[in-house]
Amino acid sequence: MTADLAHPVDLAHPADLVHPAGRVTPDGPRPSGSRRTTVLHLSDVHATAVASLYGVVDGITRMRAASDYARAAGLEPDAIVISGDLIERGNAAAYPALRDALLELEDSWGVPVLSVLGNHDERAAARILPGHRASVGARAEDASPRAVRVGAWRFVLLDSSTGTLGAEQLAWLDAELRLPAGTGTGTGTGTGTGTGSSSSLAPSGTVVVMHHPPLGSPLPMLARAGLRDAADFLDIVEGTDVRAILCGHFHHPLSATMRGVHVSAGPALAYHQVMDAEPGTVSGFDRSMFSLVHLGADGVSTSSVGVEHPALLFTLTPTPTTSQPSPVSS
Repeated sequence: MTADLAHPVDLAHPADLVHPAGRVTPDGPRPSGSRRTTVLHLSDVHATAVASLYGVVDGITRMRAASDYARAAGLEPDAIVISGDLIERGNAAAYPALRDALLELEDSWGVPVLSVLGNHDERAAARILPGHRASVGARAEDASPRAVRVGAWRFVLLDSSTGTLGAEQLAWLDAELRLPAGTGTGTGTGTGTGTGSSSSLAPSGTVVVMHHPPLGSPLPMLARAGLRDAADFLDIVEGTDVRAILCGHFHHPLSATMRGVHVSAGPALAYHQVMDAEPGTVSGFDRSMFSLVHLGADGVSTSSVGVEHPALLFTLTPTPTTSQPSPVSS
């Protein structure tokens, strides 16, 4: 796997940036005064080319609705991450409309929109998406991991669309995390596009984005649906500057700590799993959600947000002596 150094850095599309990176310990020094970085984590769009999924779900419309919700809430993301299953299987014709929607998001927010592929996606057809160009000499169907600088953070974007990362991606990841920060050669590694320099290295740490979580779901039918080579992946990540792993796939929120790293499987835009489904079944109900991720020197937090407006229960204006609603007694 070789770097594509033929393309100039496309500053209009930050997801095309690739740079060499450094393997540092999570206990290393942090920059003083560094501010919190906010990420909108979307997942499992399941865009369709013609008919709506299950006759109801328009994934691209739901992606725009999540963006509108975040804007109305006054959120100010530094990046938008979409962790796979961008289309519903068999709907490669939806990629052009999805590309336009991703560029629209990037232009409207003025921040990078970083996407990875999931098991419903098609690598060759997805090459038209921002940040998914194949490197020189690579086949269109090959995985193309890449690294992107967002502020003081490095985002490593991996392709688990086969259910695994595979030996080549794992070797790339190991090399990407190996060099101490600030000692990069400036030549770049991996199969993405663009050029890199040691000045592109991120002092705050690394966020890994991929579709499959490195663990199973608590739902019996999805208990073995996580990343199949998770042990090899975690062996590489352990002891590095990776602070968070953002995933999707399960269509329900899940958080864990694995090898000392925060793992967040975000909920889906398309639908939510029924958590008490009948034994032997997988069921979904119509709920669209995304995650709000905060990255800071003190830690990582994730919050699940429903893109809906249910009946209002109460409105409270806090005062110095009122921090929460009082219980109602009858």
